Amino acid sequence: MSAIAALALLFVIMSVKIVHQGYRFTIEHFGRFVRVAEPGFNFVPPFFYRVGRRINMMEQVLDIPGQEIITKDNAMIGVDGVVFFQVLDPAKAAYEVSDLYSAIMALSTTNLRTVMGSMDLDETLSKRDEINARLLAVVDEATEAWGVKITRVEVKDIRPPADIVNAMTRQMKAEREKRAQILEAEGSRQSEILRAEGQKQSQILQAEGQRERAFREAEARERSAQAEATATKVVSDAIEAGSGQAINYFVAQKYVEALGKFATSPNAKTILFPVEATQLMGTLGGIGELARDVFGETKAPADPAKPATKARIPRIEG
Repeated sequence: MSAIAALALLFVIMSVKIVHQGYRFTIEHFGRFVRVAEPGFNFVPPFFYRVGRRINMMEQVLDIPGQEIITKDNAMIGVDGVVFFQVLDPAKAAYEVSDLYSAIMALSTTNLRTVMGSMDLDETLSKRDEINARLLAVVDEATEAWGVKITRVEVKDIRPPADIVNAMTRQMKAEREKRAQILEAEGSRQSEILRAEGQKQSQILQAEGQRERAFREAEARERSAQAEATATKVVSDAIEAGSGQAINYFVAQKYVEALGKFATSPNAKTILFPVEATQLMGTLGGIGELARDVFGETKAPADPAKPATKARIPRIEG
């Protein structure tokens, strides 16, 4: 009786299967797939049923080893990448492909060669997003029959040959120097344009200033000429009216002006006037009488004439 109980207990223990979260077990009946064991407690009678495959249902990462690829323009480059995938149908993943991981790696490697081999070197270096998108579409379509979803394909590293890297470095340096020279030339051109505009404005303003000054000078000369003409007309009218004081005033004014010019001459230290003192005094007296007549003062009686005497020649120190 105890032996039967022991065998029954051993049968129950062997029939209990615990499936962890994130995994699925395939159950086979005499080698034929019958169902999928879900996470948790599962009763699988021994001898008649057994666990076939343990499938990881979580998203997994598969590294693509480095590959030597020849591009469309015959450049040899080294490429490696990663593939992210997730099993959606454990039965297909277990029974539709012999080795799921090897199959995905081989499929990703061959398609990586195909995609990058159809592109130039410059395209492979600058169009990684396009490469990733094309690889994802091709590999995901091929693995759909295996119950696998390819979520992402990424190219990790692209290694061009050393001589090509050096050539690309020199090309980049030349391009940058070219852009720098272009920018410097543009700056010089703008500077010259601004300088020329400034000189143009300066010349315009200077010409306008000269024109305004010439206009003012012409206006001043015109007014001076009008004043001179008015004065001359007044004197002429006075002479025509028979006034001798106007003639005397006009002559005296010119006399005094000429005398002042002689006195202020920078080259003359001593000026000799070959005139008699009485004549000079008479002239000054005439100017005084003219002034009194102009301002309306009463003329004083003249003194008796005195005999003319020779006077010294006056000396005017300059």
